[in-house]
Amino acid sequence: MRVPDFSSVRLLVAGDVMLDQYWTGSTQRISPEAPVPVVNVRAADHRAGGAANVALGLAALGARVTLVGPVGEDDAATTLAGLLERGGVSCAFRREARLRTITKLRVLSHHQQMIRLDFEDPPGEAAALAPQHLAPWLADVDAVVLSDYGKGALAQVTTLIQAARAAGRAVLVDPKQADLSVYRGASIVTPNRAEFERAVGRCATEEELVAKGMELVERLSWEALLITRSEEGMTLLERRREPLHIPAQAHEVYDVTGAGDTVIAVLAAARATGASWQAAARLANVAAGIAVGKLGTATVSRSELVQAAEAPGLRDAHGVVDEATLLARVREARARGERIVMTNGCFDILHAGHVRYLAEARALGDRLVVAVNDDASVARLKGPTRPIVPLEDRMAVLAALAAVDWVVPFSEDTPARLIDAVQPDVLVKGGDYRIDQIAGHEGVLARGGEVKVLRFVDGRSTSSIVDRIRSTSS
Repeated sequence: MRVPDFSSVRLLVAGDVMLDQYWTGSTQRISPEAPVPVVNVRAADHRAGGAANVALGLAALGARVTLVGPVGEDDAATTLAGLLERGGVSCAFRREARLRTITKLRVLSHHQQMIRLDFEDPPGEAAALAPQHLAPWLADVDAVVLSDYGKGALAQVTTLIQAARAAGRAVLVDPKQADLSVYRGASIVTPNRAEFERAVGRCATEEELVAKGMELVERLSWEALLITRSEEGMTLLERRREPLHIPAQAHEVYDVTGAGDTVIAVLAAARATGASWQAAARLANVAAGIAVGKLGTATVSRSELVQAAEAPGLRDAHGVVDEATLLARVREARARGERIVMTNGCFDILHAGHVRYLAEARALGDRLVVAVNDDASVARLKGPTRPIVPLEDRMAVLAALAAVDWVVPFSEDTPARLIDAVQPDVLVKGGDYRIDQIAGHEGVLARGGEVKVLRFVDGRSTSSIVDRIRSTSS
């Protein structure tokens, strides 16, 4: 699974910001005053919470991020600003003397939360963000993240979405309000299952969940809806695409605090690099698995994401395989929600055009399958003097490329049968083909997949290399 470089991404986060405090100590007795444990506090920690945690999560990935949110003129706001600025976030707080900065104090002992104490005022007009509060940054960002914790900052969320969309920006919303129609016009909305069912009613089956979700996507003019489902993973619903169910990646859950923040941070960062919603959702799913393995609100760094995405459970041994092995590995990858890209060719004398083309093909999904004509089929296509490089060597060179996951030979004149067996999500061919000329295109399109033509680099071809060799040796 490819993890993009997020360093050029610029994002604006707006919403309910808060300060999370953690007091940690040992518990060895029950209080004589009441039947509650006595915690001997030995350490105190401060962390960013709510929209502030989303912003910090984006900065941890390497993105450039500005945070807008209401806070009080108090010590908690100063502490929170210091945390964020040290983490690389540019703070654009709206300081209001009428407000208290939202603070949540958690007391922990032996890795267990004993009690949580909240310090906050009821939502009111003083906390509400308006379009003019976002306007100074909209021209300079790739996307806007609205983090709604129901504390009042996004009381005018519909107008905020309209303003950001009018500026041509993608808008990602982590919702809290029961009426999801207030998020009309957003690019994507990311409720958890409880939030989703609060809006649409209980879903007894997966089919019912999908049907109700797709109705929301169409009615509220969203591009997509991502429903996070705890141990059941995630479900991504997009217009005119089949539902994508992504299994959960967490191995051990310590604390789900802030997991939704991690999901929308990675989703936004990946989307801002040009990733599809499916690719962004898969990456967010991996990040969520990391986040719930940490205690408290915690961010996920790009290096952690790279390590998890390349873990043995996500990236099987790659290289040259036979058809039966390929089909088994594709089934396993698809079960993990990975997007399969497939291409084919002779690849006789691999050159720079091939390498660039394969890298572009791999960027369209999570796995790249390369089907290679065997020597007999190359001879039938190219003539008796070809191939110059035998099949075994051609496959070995292809398998050594970072962009290529699996290389498989085929003996027919076209790979149509093999393509139908693999059932790729994306079928890619290089050259000047029309889509209707590409072998296997009918089955891919019938299953709702994509067929793309990528052009080779001008002046780079095996035939031209062979001609130059012949001219210099004559």
